[in-house]
Amino acid sequence: MRLGRIEALVRLLALPLAAAAVVACGGSSTAAAPPSTSTVQAADSSPHQHHGHGHRPPHSEASAPAGDSIEQKLDAVAAIHGAAGPWAVLGYRMSEHALGKLGLERGSFDLQIVHWTPKEVRYSCIADGAAAHSGASLGKLNLSLVETTADNVLTIYRDKKSGKSIALRPTASFRERFNDTPREKARELGREVLELPAEQVFEEIPVK
Repeated sequence: MRLGRIEALVRLLALPLAAAAVVACGGSSTAAAPPSTSTVQAADSSPHQHHGHGHRPPHSEASAPAGDSIEQKLDAVAAIHGAAGPWAVLGYRMSEHALGKLGLERGSFDLQIVHWTPKEVRYSCIADGAAAHSGASLGKLNLSLVETTADNVLTIYRDKKSGKSIALRPTASFRERFNDTPREKARELGREVLELPAEQVFEEIPVK
């Protein structure tokens, strides 16, 4: 291949990477509009739209197999997030539900997760919980964050092979119950989230 053609190809490949760097470094302060069916599909197919937020990188496979005890699940969340607080455990439970409905194994490369969140740790913690259960990660480009407002926090789980998606968000009662919690009680409150009925923790939104 000629040098000129190689240079042109490099410049072409650099464009999406440069765009991703701008987003990851907070180059745009404009929050995304509330997720719609069209934006969900666009976000699912755009793996470069992610932020680091200082989260620990997840393992290549999910930390804990299905059927784990409550304490093992809390340990899995803490291994990724640093603490098994209620919002991170929320992400873990949402991932359990979503992968079950999609029929995907943990660690599957067919899974794509897009988490809509403001730049506030409480809401972004959900992404680490999703990573702790699913095995998705920023490095695999199958876990990404899209900035939005607190009112529009939402996580989309998509099976890339089938095209099927599931959208989940915290319930109003969860938001109120765990709105402002002491850090020293993180694991205790995380355990509480694992023991609550699913309908009190998250709700599913139809996605076409």
